[in-house]
Formats: sequence, structure tokens, C-alpha cells
Amino acid sequence: MTSHEIDSALTLAHTRRHFFRDCGVGVGAMALSTLLVRDSRAAKERNDPLAPKKPHFAAKAKAVIFLFMAGGPSQLDLFEPKPDLNKLSGQKVPESFTKGKRFAFIKGDAKLLGTPRKFEKVGQCGMDISDLLPHHKQIADELCWVRSMKTDVFNHGPAKCFVNTGSPQFGRPSMGAWLTYGLGSESDSLPGFVVLQSGPRGPRGGAALYASGFLPSVYQGVPFLRGPNPILDLAPPPGVSTKEQGEFIDTVTDLNKLRLDATHDPEIQTRIAAYEMAYRMQTSAPELMDLSKEPKKVLEQYGAEVGKPSFAANCVLARRLVQRGVRFVQLYHTNWDHHGGTTENLEKHLPPVCKEVDQPSVALVRDLKQLGLLDSTIVIWGGEFGRTPMGEVREATGRDHHIDAYTMWLAGGGFKPGYIHGKSDEIGYNVVENEVHVHDLQATILNQMGMDHTKLTFRFQGRDYRLTDVHGKVVKDILA
Repeated sequence: MTSHEIDSALTLAHTRRHFFRDCGVGVGAMALSTLLVRDSRAAKERNDPLAPKKPHFAAKAKAVIFLFMAGGPSQLDLFEPKPDLNKLSGQKVPESFTKGKRFAFIKGDAKLLGTPRKFEKVGQCGMDISDLLPHHKQIADELCWVRSMKTDVFNHGPAKCFVNTGSPQFGRPSMGAWLTYGLGSESDSLPGFVVLQSGPRGPRGGAALYASGFLPSVYQGVPFLRGPNPILDLAPPPGVSTKEQGEFIDTVTDLNKLRLDATHDPEIQTRIAAYEMAYRMQTSAPELMDLSKEPKKVLEQYGAEVGKPSFAANCVLARRLVQRGVRFVQLYHTNWDHHGGTTENLEKHLPPVCKEVDQPSVALVRDLKQLGLLDSTIVIWGGEFGRTPMGEVREATGRDHHIDAYTMWLAGGGFKPGYIHGKSDEIGYNVVENEVHVHDLQATILNQMGMDHTKLTFRFQGRDYRLTDVHGKVVKDILA
């Protein structure tokens, strides 16, 4: 940038500050009043990479909440009773099932493992739900059950990456990044893509699971931390007034715009948007995270407590984020990796993690419906894969990772409620009816958001990339 350009930018910022000062209006007051009264669509008419964009065709939904059960829930202990598996428990699995297959830990001669869980057929749809998820039984007819999921990758990090980005290789854009790139965001005071985490640790794969990859970084997921200060370094430095901070941001923005005009570098536009968003979030983020203003009855419905981080609290936050126009909200909850052993087994450790998510997941669906938001919001529940019909030989009972048949559910957003799609064989090993591959699920979610998965592309290193790679089809049978 030349000295002349710098002088011009500084003069512009100086003129702007004196104009507002002479009018008797402070920068902070202007920012607050603007946040309270402006319509987000009108505000996004400026050159903002997160401005709302038109979908390819009429959309059924405008937001997504992905309840990600990190580690791989056991469909055989939650959603898929297999009487034959219980009868054959302790016997070796037939070689025809395992020939040529690879597993994370077990060998092909592992013994079959039944389940002690008690199942009940519930709702008009007759869905099987175990005693570990009693609250789920109340909304069986609100959910679209996919019992024929299939993925390609059997280790946690790459498998999480695959369901989120369409590739087992790190570095590709996540689904939330693709959707904010294609559709922008309805919110002008919060990020378009927000990530919330709960459980004993973060998900394997880390930030790559919600990254923007080769898309401009403005589209990456923004993790919100627990507590009243959800974003690091969001609060102004000590001794810096709102007015001084506003003047600084104005000046830096003007300088960045001059550089953007000269280089057309999209990362400079990302930087401009980040500064402006951070300034607005100093008001919006703390207000969002303050659950004390939620009615006590609502918090009890979710099982959330003010000031206590939990999956339940994150479900309340997810609803609040969608209400404020955020496009994609992803909740990661660990740990569902029940191999057996003293710290992760089916007897002792599966029941408490089910209890942590059962009531809040159901409350979220009900709350969205009561508020009239479920029709326009897709709620997804599931992990990166399922668990094997074979058990692991450890100190306590567990199952290995299973990629060939597992269960997920969806609600709202034009998905068919009270519908059970697909079927696995008599021991829950392979899909035998209506297989839904991860790429098919991704294509269908994009479809409900008004996006053609074959046309939502980005050119990088000489070729066009998309979320579904060169695969995927819309699963029309699960759509209302």
C-alpha cells in the first residue's frame, strides 16, 4: 500500500469520526442501536461474504443443527434389536460376513455379541427404541429413522472427517462451511457456522472437522467456549473505550479495503468481515450465552442448569443460535467409543452418556416445533459410524467400529416424520434394504437447504470440488 493510499484512508476515518461526534452520537451507541433495529437482510446488502444468498431452488429448510455423537453409538444397543444375534451370542461370525473386511481392533474370527438391553416398539411407526433412551420414545413419530447408513472409513479421525467433509483426508471444507459459502447467513451479529462441544474431551480430528478447507476462512466453524466469554480475545483490551475501539476498527477497515481493491485477495475480505463481526459480537455473544433469561420451565425441559456446561445447555444454545439466524450449528458430544475395558464399556459407560443426550435431544426437537422453527430447521443425530455385532475381548464388554450398517435420525426440514428407512440383516452386519451412504445423506441435506450438491462447487488446484466428491444421490424416500 502506498503512502498516498494510507493517507487517504486515515483522512476518511478521521472525517467519519468527527461527523458522528459533531452529531452527538457515540460509536458504541450507534453500534447498539443498529444491532437492535436493522433488518439483517438489509444490513447484508453491503459487500459481505456472509450476506444471505439465493439457493439453487426453493428450500425446505434454512438452518441445520447437527447433534454429533462422537465415537460411534451402538445401534445394536439403542435402535436395532436382533433376536437372532442374541441367540447366536458367543458363536463365531460366519466367514462369509468378514472375508476381506478390515476392523479397527478385532479379528475376523471374533465372537458375536448380543445385547441385554430391553426394546420397545413405540409410536405409530413402530420404531424399536431401547431402555437407554426413554425420552426418545416420546417423539418416535417426529423423527425420520435411517437404519441403513453406510460409510467407508473405520478409524475415528478420518471417519469423522468423512461424514463432515465428504473426504477422509484432512483439508477439505466441512458441510457447515459449504452451506455458509453457498447460502451465507441470516445473522449479522453472529458467525454463520458455530461449533459447541461437551463431554470429557474434544472429538478426534479437532478443528479439521469444522474447517473451511480451501474455501475462504470466513466460512469456517467458530467454536464457542463454555462460560460467559465464548470467544477468546473478544472483549476490548483494558483501558480501551468503545469509542476508541470503534475508531480503530474504522481505520483498519478502510486500510484493508484499499488493499483489497489492489489485490482482490479474498482473505482480506475475510479479515474485514472478522473485525466487523467481532465488534458486533461483543454485544451479541455474551447475551446469547446467558441462559439465565430462559424460563425455568424451558431449562427443566432440556435438563440444563444455568452456569453449568453440558450437552443440555448446548442444545438450548443451538436453538437460540438458530433463532438468531445462524445457518449451521454443530454439537459434538463425547464419548461413545465403547470398546470395552475399564473406562469405555457397554455395561457401565454407555448408560450415562445416553442419559446425557436423551432428554436434551428430545427437548430440542419439541422446542423447535413449539416455536414454529422445526419445519425450517434440520436436526441430525448420529456419529461417524456404528458398532460391530461382534464383541471385543477385553476386561469388560464392548464393540468395535462398524461401517457397513448403522442408524441415524433426522427431524424437521422436510424429512418424513414417523418413517423408518432401510434394514440390516439378521445380525446387524450388512444393509439388505435401501442403503444410504454418507454421500447420499450429504446430498439430501443440501437438497433440503435448496442446494444441488452437484452444482455447489469450488475450483481449487485446477478442478471443481464439492462436498459429495463425485458421488451421492438425493434419497427421495425419506423426504416428506
